Amino acid sequence: MIAAGGTGGHLFPAQALAEVLGARGWRIVLATDDRVESLAQTFPAERVVTLASATIRRGDPLSPFKAMFTIIKGVIQGRAALAEVDPAVVIGFGGYPSLPALLAAISQGRPTLIHEQNAVSGRANRFLAPFVTAVACAFPTLRKASARTQARAVMVGNPVRPEIRALADHSYQAPEDKIRLLITGGSQGARLLSELVPAALAALPEELRHRLHVEQQTRPESMAIARQIYADAVIEAELAPFFRDMAGRLARAHLVIGRAGASTVSELAVAGRPSILIPLGVALDDDQGQNAKMLAEGGGAEVARESGLTQAMMTTALATLLGNPARLGRMAAAARKLARPDAAERLADLVEKTAR
Repeated sequence: MIAAGGTGGHLFPAQALAEVLGARGWRIVLATDDRVESLAQTFPAERVVTLASATIRRGDPLSPFKAMFTIIKGVIQGRAALAEVDPAVVIGFGGYPSLPALLAAISQGRPTLIHEQNAVSGRANRFLAPFVTAVACAFPTLRKASARTQARAVMVGNPVRPEIRALADHSYQAPEDKIRLLITGGSQGARLLSELVPAALAALPEELRHRLHVEQQTRPESMAIARQIYADAVIEAELAPFFRDMAGRLARAHLVIGRAGASTVSELAVAGRPSILIPLGVALDDDQGQNAKMLAEGGGAEVARESGLTQAMMTTALATLLGNPARLGRMAAAARKLARPDAAERLADLVEKTAR
Protein backbone atom coordinates (compact mmCIF):
# COMPACT_ATOMS: atom_id res chain seq x y z
CA MET A 1 0.00 0.00 0.00
CA ILE A 2 1.32 3.40 -1.02
CA ALA A 3 0.02 6.40 0.94
CA ALA A 4 0.33 9.67 -0.95
CA GLY A 5 -1.80 12.60 -1.99
CA GLY A 6 -2.43 16.29 -1.65
CA THR A 7 -0.14 17.49 -4.45
CA GLY A 8 1.75 16.17 -7.44
CA GLY A 9 4.96 16.68 -5.47
CA HIS A 10 3.95 13.76 -3.26
CA LEU A 11 2.04 11.74 -5.83
CA PHE A 12 4.48 11.75 -8.76
CA PRO A 13 7.38 10.09 -6.85
CA ALA A 14 4.88 7.60 -5.44
CA GLN A 15 3.71 6.79 -8.97
CA ALA A 16 7.28 6.31 -10.16
CA LEU A 17 7.85 3.81 -7.34
CA ALA A 18 4.55 2.05 -8.07
CA GLU A 19 5.52 1.55 -11.71
CA VAL A 20 8.84 -0.03 -10.75
CA LEU A 21 7.23 -2.27 -8.12
CA GLY A 22 4.50 -3.24 -10.58
CA ALA A 23 7.14 -4.30 -13.10
CA ARG A 24 8.64 -6.49 -10.37
CA GLY A 25 5.30 -8.25 -9.84
CA TRP A 26 3.94 -6.32 -6.88
CA ARG A 27 0.22 -5.50 -6.59
CA ILE A 28 -0.33 -1.87 -5.60
CA VAL A 29 -3.08 -0.22 -3.56
CA LEU A 30 -3.10 3.58 -3.31
CA ALA A 31 -4.29 5.19 -0.08
CA THR A 32 -5.00 8.87 -0.58
CA ASP A 33 -7.33 11.78 0.16
CA ASP A 34 -10.22 13.04 -1.92
CA ARG A 35 -8.25 15.84 -3.66
CA VAL A 36 -6.20 13.79 -6.10
CA GLU A 37 -8.83 12.35 -8.43
CA SER A 38 -7.41 14.13 -11.49
CA LEU A 39 -3.79 13.44 -10.56
CA ALA A 40 -4.34 9.76 -9.73
CA GLN A 41 -6.04 8.79 -13.00
CA THR A 42 -2.89 7.16 -14.37
CA PHE A 43 -1.63 5.77 -11.04
CA PRO A 44 -0.86 2.05 -11.55
CA ALA A 45 -2.93 0.78 -8.61
CA GLU A 46 -5.47 -2.03 -8.73
CA ARG A 47 -7.46 -0.20 -6.07
CA VAL A 48 -7.66 3.31 -4.61
CA VAL A 49 -8.66 3.71 -0.96
CA THR A 50 -9.81 7.17 0.09
CA LEU A 51 -9.14 7.98 3.74
CA ALA A 52 -10.36 10.99 5.71
CA SER A 53 -7.56 13.44 6.45
CA ALA A 54 -7.04 17.10 7.30
CA THR A 55 -4.35 19.64 8.08
CA ILE A 56 -4.18 22.44 10.63
CA ARG A 57 -5.28 25.76 9.18
CA ARG A 58 -3.64 28.94 10.33
CA GLY A 59 -5.86 31.47 12.08
CA ASP A 60 -8.49 28.93 13.13
CA PRO A 61 -8.19 28.09 16.84
CA LEU A 62 -10.47 25.08 16.39
CA SER A 63 -8.50 23.71 13.45
CA PRO A 64 -6.18 21.43 15.51
CA PHE A 65 -9.16 19.72 17.11
CA LYS A 66 -11.03 19.38 13.80
CA ALA A 67 -7.93 17.94 12.13
CA MET A 68 -7.33 15.49 14.98
CA PHE A 69 -10.87 14.08 14.83
CA THR A 70 -10.74 13.84 11.02
CA ILE A 71 -7.43 12.00 11.12
CA ILE A 72 -8.76 9.63 13.81
CA LYS A 73 -11.66 8.88 11.47
CA GLY A 74 -9.13 8.23 8.69
CA VAL A 75 -7.11 5.89 10.92
CA ILE A 76 -10.23 3.86 11.68
CA GLN A 77 -10.95 3.66 7.95
CA GLY A 78 -7.32 2.75 7.34
CA ARG A 79 -7.33 -0.09 9.86
CA ALA A 80 -10.35 -1.61 8.16
CA ALA A 81 -8.75 -1.26 4.71
CA LEU A 82 -5.48 -2.79 5.93
CA ALA A 83 -7.29 -5.74 7.48
CA GLU A 84 -8.94 -6.38 4.11
CA VAL A 85 -5.93 -5.77 1.85
CA ASP A 86 -3.26 -7.17 4.23
CA PRO A 87 -0.31 -5.44 2.51
CA ALA A 88 3.26 -6.66 2.95
CA VAL A 89 4.40 -3.07 3.57
CA VAL A 90 2.90 0.42 3.78
CA ILE A 91 4.90 3.26 2.21
CA GLY A 92 4.22 6.94 2.93
CA PHE A 93 5.33 9.93 0.89
CA GLY A 94 4.71 12.66 3.44
CA GLY A 95 2.02 15.29 3.70
CA TYR A 96 -1.03 15.00 5.90
CA PRO A 97 -2.88 12.59 3.51
CA SER A 98 -0.27 9.94 4.36
CA LEU A 99 -0.95 10.08 8.12
CA PRO A 100 -4.08 7.89 8.42
CA ALA A 101 -2.67 4.94 6.49
CA LEU A 102 0.71 5.06 8.23
CA LEU A 103 -0.77 5.49 11.70
CA ALA A 104 -3.16 2.60 11.03
CA ALA A 105 -0.29 0.39 9.85
CA ILE A 106 1.88 1.30 12.85
CA SER A 107 -1.00 0.51 15.23
CA GLN A 108 -1.27 -2.95 13.66
CA GLY A 109 2.47 -3.61 13.81
CA ARG A 110 2.88 -3.75 10.03
CA PRO A 111 6.18 -2.98 8.21
CA THR A 112 6.27 0.70 7.28
CA LEU A 113 8.52 3.02 5.31
CA ILE A 114 8.43 6.77 4.70
CA HIS A 115 10.14 8.72 1.93
CA GLU A 116 11.04 12.40 2.30
CA GLN A 117 11.30 14.21 -1.02
CA ASN A 118 12.59 17.54 0.32
CA ALA A 119 15.90 18.61 1.86
CA VAL A 120 13.83 19.59 4.92
CA SER A 121 11.77 16.88 6.59
CA GLY A 122 8.07 17.71 6.51
CA ARG A 123 5.91 17.82 9.63
CA ALA A 124 4.07 14.58 8.88
CA ASN A 125 7.28 12.65 8.27
CA ARG A 126 8.93 14.18 11.34
CA PHE A 127 6.01 12.93 13.42
CA LEU A 128 6.04 9.44 11.87
CA ALA A 129 9.81 8.85 11.68
CA PRO A 130 10.35 7.46 15.22
CA PHE A 131 7.66 4.81 14.71
CA VAL A 132 8.25 3.50 11.17
CA THR A 133 10.41 0.56 10.15
CA ALA A 134 12.57 2.45 7.65
CA VAL A 135 13.23 6.00 6.44
CA ALA A 136 14.31 7.00 2.92
CA CYS A 137 15.30 10.47 1.73
CA ALA A 138 16.07 12.28 -1.51
CA PHE A 139 18.93 14.58 -0.47
CA PRO A 140 22.18 14.10 1.48
CA THR A 141 20.88 16.39 4.22
CA LEU A 142 17.58 15.99 6.05
CA ARG A 143 17.03 19.21 7.96
CA LYS A 144 14.55 19.40 10.84
CA ALA A 145 14.75 15.65 11.34
CA SER A 146 16.06 14.30 14.64
CA ALA A 147 19.65 13.10 14.87
CA ARG A 148 18.39 9.52 15.19
CA THR A 149 16.25 9.83 12.07
CA GLN A 150 19.12 11.36 10.09
CA ALA A 151 21.42 8.52 11.18
CA ARG A 152 19.04 5.79 9.99
CA ALA A 153 17.79 7.49 6.83
CA VAL A 154 18.81 5.85 3.55
CA MET A 155 19.43 8.29 0.71
CA VAL A 156 17.88 6.90 -2.44
CA GLY A 157 17.13 10.09 -4.36
CA ASN A 158 13.74 11.28 -5.55
CA PRO A 159 11.87 8.96 -7.94
CA VAL A 160 10.92 10.69 -11.19
CA ARG A 161 8.41 9.69 -13.83
CA PRO A 162 9.74 7.30 -16.52
CA GLU A 163 9.40 9.88 -19.28
CA ILE A 164 11.57 12.28 -17.25
CA ARG A 165 14.07 9.59 -16.40
CA ALA A 166 14.51 8.90 -20.12
CA LEU A 167 15.93 12.41 -20.48
CA ALA A 168 19.04 11.32 -18.60
CA ASP A 169 20.19 9.75 -21.87
CA HIS A 170 19.77 12.99 -23.86
CA SER A 171 22.65 15.45 -23.90
CA TYR A 172 22.12 19.18 -23.47
CA GLN A 173 22.57 21.33 -26.57
CA ALA A 174 23.38 24.97 -25.79
CA PRO A 175 21.36 27.52 -27.81
CA GLU A 176 22.77 28.70 -31.13
CA ASP A 177 19.94 30.63 -32.75
CA LYS A 178 16.52 30.04 -31.12
CA ILE A 179 16.51 30.14 -27.29
CA ARG A 180 13.83 28.00 -25.70
CA LEU A 181 12.69 29.04 -22.25
CA LEU A 182 10.41 26.90 -20.07
CA ILE A 183 8.60 28.61 -17.17
CA THR A 184 6.78 26.38 -14.68
CA GLY A 185 5.21 26.64 -11.26
CA GLY A 186 2.32 28.95 -12.01
CA SER A 187 0.06 27.32 -9.42
CA GLN A 188 1.75 29.09 -6.51
CA GLY A 189 2.77 32.72 -6.53
CA ALA A 190 1.01 33.31 -9.84
CA ARG A 191 1.63 37.04 -9.97
CA LEU A 192 5.39 36.72 -9.56
CA LEU A 193 5.85 34.08 -12.25
CA SER A 194 3.07 35.25 -14.56
CA GLU A 195 3.80 38.97 -14.51
CA LEU A 196 7.28 39.72 -13.18
CA VAL A 197 9.08 37.10 -15.28
CA PRO A 198 7.38 38.09 -18.58
CA ALA A 199 8.09 41.76 -17.79
CA ALA A 200 11.73 40.89 -17.13
CA LEU A 201 11.95 39.10 -20.48
CA ALA A 202 10.30 42.04 -22.21
CA ALA A 203 13.06 44.30 -20.90
CA LEU A 204 15.83 42.24 -22.51
CA PRO A 205 17.76 43.70 -25.46
CA GLU A 206 15.87 43.37 -28.74
CA GLU A 207 18.46 40.96 -30.16
CA LEU A 208 17.78 38.47 -27.34
CA ARG A 209 14.01 38.98 -27.31
CA HIS A 210 13.65 38.07 -30.96
CA ARG A 211 15.47 34.78 -30.40
CA LEU A 212 13.19 33.68 -27.56
CA HIS A 213 10.55 30.99 -27.67
CA VAL A 214 8.77 30.91 -24.30
CA GLU A 215 6.63 28.05 -23.03
CA GLN A 216 4.94 29.17 -19.81
CA GLN A 217 2.66 27.30 -17.45
CA THR A 218 0.45 29.84 -15.69
CA ARG A 219 -2.90 30.12 -13.94
CA PRO A 220 -5.90 30.99 -16.13
CA GLU A 221 -6.58 34.28 -14.33
CA SER A 222 -3.04 35.48 -15.03
CA MET A 223 -2.83 34.36 -18.65
CA ALA A 224 -4.24 37.50 -20.29
CA ILE A 225 -1.70 39.76 -18.58
CA ALA A 226 1.26 37.54 -19.47
CA ARG A 227 0.06 37.10 -23.05
CA GLN A 228 -0.25 40.87 -23.50
CA ILE A 229 3.24 41.49 -22.13
CA TYR A 230 4.74 38.99 -24.57
CA ALA A 231 2.74 40.39 -27.50
CA ASP A 232 3.87 43.96 -26.77
CA ALA A 233 7.49 42.79 -26.59
CA VAL A 234 7.14 40.70 -29.77
CA ILE A 235 8.23 37.55 -27.93
CA GLU A 236 7.06 34.21 -29.29
CA ALA A 237 5.19 32.55 -26.42
CA GLU A 238 2.93 29.58 -25.72
CA LEU A 239 0.91 29.74 -22.50
CA ALA A 240 -1.30 27.14 -20.83
CA PRO A 241 -2.54 26.34 -17.31
CA PHE A 242 -0.94 22.91 -17.48
CA PHE A 243 1.49 21.18 -19.85
CA ARG A 244 0.93 17.44 -20.12
CA ASP A 245 4.05 16.81 -22.23
CA MET A 246 6.43 18.18 -19.61
CA ALA A 247 9.17 15.73 -20.56
CA GLY A 248 9.17 16.88 -24.17
CA ARG A 249 9.20 20.54 -23.19
CA LEU A 250 11.98 19.95 -20.68
CA ALA A 251 14.00 18.15 -23.34
CA ARG A 252 13.74 21.18 -25.65
CA ALA A 253 14.42 23.82 -22.99
CA HIS A 254 17.69 25.73 -22.89
CA LEU A 255 16.80 27.34 -19.54
CA VAL A 256 14.05 26.63 -16.99
CA ILE A 257 12.54 29.16 -14.58
CA GLY A 258 10.34 27.92 -11.77
CA ARG A 259 9.75 27.08 -8.15
CA ALA A 260 11.98 24.68 -6.25
CA GLY A 261 9.71 21.86 -5.20
CA ALA A 262 11.45 18.55 -4.64
CA SER A 263 10.13 16.98 -7.85
CA THR A 264 11.11 20.02 -9.92
CA VAL A 265 14.66 20.06 -8.58
CA SER A 266 15.08 16.32 -9.06
CA GLU A 267 13.68 16.41 -12.60
CA LEU A 268 15.98 19.29 -13.56
CA ALA A 269 18.96 17.27 -12.34
CA VAL A 270 17.94 14.10 -14.17
CA ALA A 271 17.24 16.05 -17.38
CA GLY A 272 20.46 18.06 -16.97
CA ARG A 273 18.86 21.45 -17.53
CA PRO A 274 20.15 24.80 -16.20
CA SER A 275 17.65 26.80 -14.21
CA ILE A 276 16.75 29.92 -12.28
CA LEU A 277 14.85 28.78 -9.21
CA ILE A 278 12.54 31.06 -7.23
CA PRO A 279 11.71 29.25 -3.96
CA LEU A 280 8.22 29.83 -2.62
CA GLY A 281 8.68 32.40 0.12
CA VAL A 282 5.81 31.20 2.31
CA ALA A 283 6.83 27.53 2.20
CA LEU A 284 7.01 25.98 5.65
CA ASP A 285 10.57 25.55 6.97
CA ASP A 286 11.93 27.02 3.70
CA ASP A 287 11.92 23.55 2.17
CA GLN A 288 12.01 24.94 -1.37
CA GLY A 289 14.92 27.22 -0.47
CA GLN A 290 16.91 24.27 0.83
CA ASN A 291 16.05 22.18 -2.25
CA ALA A 292 17.25 24.99 -4.51
CA LYS A 293 20.41 25.42 -2.44
CA MET A 294 21.42 21.80 -3.11
CA LEU A 295 21.23 22.35 -6.88
CA ALA A 296 22.82 25.81 -6.78
CA GLU A 297 25.78 24.71 -4.65
CA GLY A 298 26.50 22.02 -7.22
CA GLY A 299 26.57 24.65 -9.97
CA GLY A 300 23.38 23.61 -11.73
CA ALA A 301 21.12 26.54 -10.87
CA GLU A 302 20.87 30.18 -9.91
CA VAL A 303 18.58 31.04 -6.99
CA ALA A 304 16.43 34.18 -6.87
CA ARG A 305 14.72 34.71 -3.54
CA GLU A 306 11.30 36.24 -4.09
CA SER A 307 11.71 38.58 -1.13
CA GLY A 308 13.05 41.78 -2.68
CA LEU A 309 13.17 40.31 -6.19
CA THR A 310 12.62 42.99 -8.83
CA GLN A 311 12.07 42.96 -12.56
CA ALA A 312 15.44 44.65 -13.09
CA MET A 313 17.22 41.96 -11.08
CA MET A 314 15.54 39.20 -13.07
CA THR A 315 16.31 40.91 -16.37
CA THR A 316 19.99 41.16 -15.44
CA ALA A 317 20.13 37.49 -14.44
CA LEU A 318 18.41 36.42 -17.66
CA ALA A 319 20.64 38.57 -19.87
CA THR A 320 23.74 37.17 -18.18
CA LEU A 321 22.74 33.54 -18.70
CA LEU A 322 21.06 33.76 -22.09
CA GLY A 323 24.01 35.66 -23.49
CA ASN A 324 26.46 33.00 -22.37
CA PRO A 325 25.71 29.59 -23.98
CA ALA A 326 28.93 28.10 -22.60
CA ARG A 327 27.84 28.87 -19.06
CA LEU A 328 24.44 27.29 -19.69
CA GLY A 329 26.23 24.18 -20.87
CA ARG A 330 28.36 24.05 -17.72
CA MET A 331 25.27 24.46 -15.55
CA ALA A 332 23.53 21.65 -17.41
CA ALA A 333 26.49 19.33 -16.84
CA ALA A 334 26.66 20.29 -13.16
CA ALA A 335 22.94 19.61 -12.68
CA ARG A 336 23.25 16.18 -14.24
CA LYS A 337 26.12 15.24 -11.90
CA LEU A 338 23.70 15.62 -9.00
CA ALA A 339 21.04 13.38 -10.55
CA ARG A 340 19.93 9.99 -9.29
CA PRO A 341 17.96 8.63 -12.24
CA ASP A 342 17.74 5.21 -10.57
CA ALA A 343 16.03 6.59 -7.45
CA ALA A 344 12.82 4.62 -8.04
CA GLU A 345 14.76 1.35 -8.31
CA ARG A 346 16.80 2.16 -5.20
CA LEU A 347 13.65 2.94 -3.25
CA ALA A 348 11.99 -0.24 -4.54
CA ASP A 349 14.98 -2.22 -3.26
CA LEU A 350 14.50 -0.69 0.19
CA VAL A 351 10.77 -1.42 0.06
CA GLU A 352 11.44 -5.09 -0.67
CA LYS A 353 13.99 -5.21 2.14
CA THR A 354 11.49 -3.68 4.55
CA ALA A 355 8.47 -5.82 3.55
CA ARG A 356 7.62 -8.85 5.63
